[in-house]
Amino acid sequence: GEVKEVELDSSLGMSKAPITICVTGAAGQIGYALLPHLCSGKTFGPDQPVKLHLFDLPIDGVQTALNGVKLELEDATYPLLKGVVCTGEEKVAFAGADAVIMLGAFPRKDGMERKDLLEKNCSIFKVQGDLLNTVASPNVKVLVVGNPANTNCLIASEVAPNIPKKNFSALTRLDHNRCIAQVAIKCAVPIEQVSGSIIWGNHSSTQYPDINHCKVNGKAAKDLIKDEAWVTDVMIPCVQKRGAAIIAARKLSSALSAAQAISDHMNNWFLGTPEGTFVSMAVDSTGNKYGIADGLMYSFPVTCKGGDWTIVEGLACDDFSKSKMKATETELAEEKAMAMEILKA
Repeated sequence: GEVKEVELDSSLGMSKAPITICVTGAAGQIGYALLPHLCSGKTFGPDQPVKLHLFDLPIDGVQTALNGVKLELEDATYPLLKGVVCTGEEKVAFAGADAVIMLGAFPRKDGMERKDLLEKNCSIFKVQGDLLNTVASPNVKVLVVGNPANTNCLIASEVAPNIPKKNFSALTRLDHNRCIAQVAIKCAVPIEQVSGSIIWGNHSSTQYPDINHCKVNGKAAKDLIKDEAWVTDVMIPCVQKRGAAIIAARKLSSALSAAQAISDHMNNWFLGTPEGTFVSMAVDSTGNKYGIADGLMYSFPVTCKGGDWTIVEGLACDDFSKSKMKATETELAEEKAMAMEILKA
């Protein structure tokens, strides 16, 4: 009779089966900031057990550090954490994963051109996409964070035809959250009263942070701010260049806020967006109604339900918005062309 009881319980959702979350680049500082979210129930829900597959480079020092993180996870005594595997083999990391959070990428070094950066990352994401295609669950959800995130995500999705395009996305939630924060500070309101910021396009300095549809306590943010110059000359560049400002101040890239954004992104993707709100995700542009070319990983306003995202349709875009949306599309199309050339080589 005991087995019966457990089956009954799980069908009532009382003891959910663990989901397997793979994190690449897990020994880095974003990984370190992210793991508490994944293990505490913040990301996947307070009743959802998780198993972690932590991947990083198969180099002695890196693997030693990664195992140090595992020791800390043991010591943190998370009730929802049901197992940790540390590995330098992608095949092991991706096997059976329900979600893959790709933090690992080749970092941009001083004096590197975008094409050099793309070349380094093309080879990484081609290998990882190939392996995802063969060993991951076909329902796996893949979030790419490592830069250039949109194009890295596109490469992985191109070489993994067994996984639907809709299961790949790149992170623009950090930019989205940065935008919300600036509006809240400007309007001197609590953060939870602000919603509906949009990041269009690439996670780069060409991204377009758009507050035309942003609401503060249900009222249009722009009507409260009444300051076009602040929007175009202060807010937009602030959000576009915030990452660089944090590196200048900390000598390290933003990890605390990136981890929060990753957690927000996965939470909404898995568990849905609250009724009446939308968020920003970089997703497959194919079939969008905003005149953006098909076949790009482009950030749009989306809602999520039942594990799927849907691009929000019918939002009015003025000429200023359209020109900004176009500029970031052009950059993504250039990156895609370079990446496809490199992949063919």
